[in-house]
Amino acid sequence: MNRLGVQALRCVSVAAVLLIVGAAAAQNAPQGVSQAPPTVTPPPNTLAVPGFWDPRRRPERPDLSRIGVIRFLTETDYPPFNYAGPDGMPAGFNIDLARLICEEIKVQCTIQMRRFDTLVDGLYNNGGDAVIASLAESPDMRKRADFTDPYYRTPARFVARRGVEIDDVRPEALEGKRIAVVAGTAHEAFIKTLFTGAELHSYPNDDAARAALKKGEVELLFGDGISLAFWLNGTDSAGCCEFRGGPYVESRFFGEGVGIAVRRGNDLLRQAFNWALFRLWEKGRFTDLWLRYFPISPY
Repeated sequence: MNRLGVQALRCVSVAAVLLIVGAAAAQNAPQGVSQAPPTVTPPPNTLAVPGFWDPRRRPERPDLSRIGVIRFLTETDYPPFNYAGPDGMPAGFNIDLARLICEEIKVQCTIQMRRFDTLVDGLYNNGGDAVIASLAESPDMRKRADFTDPYYRTPARFVARRGVEIDDVRPEALEGKRIAVVAGTAHEAFIKTLFTGAELHSYPNDDAARAALKKGEVELLFGDGISLAFWLNGTDSAGCCEFRGGPYVESRFFGEGVGIAVRRGNDLLRQAFNWALFRLWEKGRFTDLWLRYFPISPY
């Protein structure tokens, strides 16, 4: 089983194309490296927020009258997506998204916490109907569950210290530049493969790589955009640094997204989720939720 995390290399396959929109990301996108292009001009309130599908491919509304109570399963050890609130109840981005989906479908929902390694099994022992816990698809996972189209991806991003004049992050522009990465990650593999002229500095963990950037031991840090967005917005960074360039979403390295898992063959529920997710995005409710959790967008 695979949780979307900072140090995991994911090679997944998802049917839908996820739009990563935002004028800044498009303007700074490095050439020659795969990135998700804004193929359709988005509404203003979707700027720098992950989208779902091409608006020209609107999902059809399934027969929602056949859906009763939806029992969601989640876990509480992956903040800000899933965690236990002050009252001990499930909280986080995924939890709030599940509630919005239920409002859109107009059905009652329950949300139950389980250990991460028992979530998919819970779909088959009558423990629940859907898993919303930042599950990423993998060949093994696709044998056990069906997934909705992705509702977010984890982009990779460059970070530099404020005042350091590095705006062009194309491979040829970073020749000789010192780049920090966490050893053994997809981010390290990506830099080794495509930024061959850069001087790679590998560190044992995120804290060490970030400390090296703050001290000026390296010019750039390349890592998980979501965790870096929280670091930049938090007190640990002390306002030292900022994103440079746009998001990297090369699926061979960083996966193709996170969806909601359902029992294999449960096409009605999967299609209902896809329809509800698109409706939430179209209405701007997904954008509002995303920006509440990510004031500095990882995109």
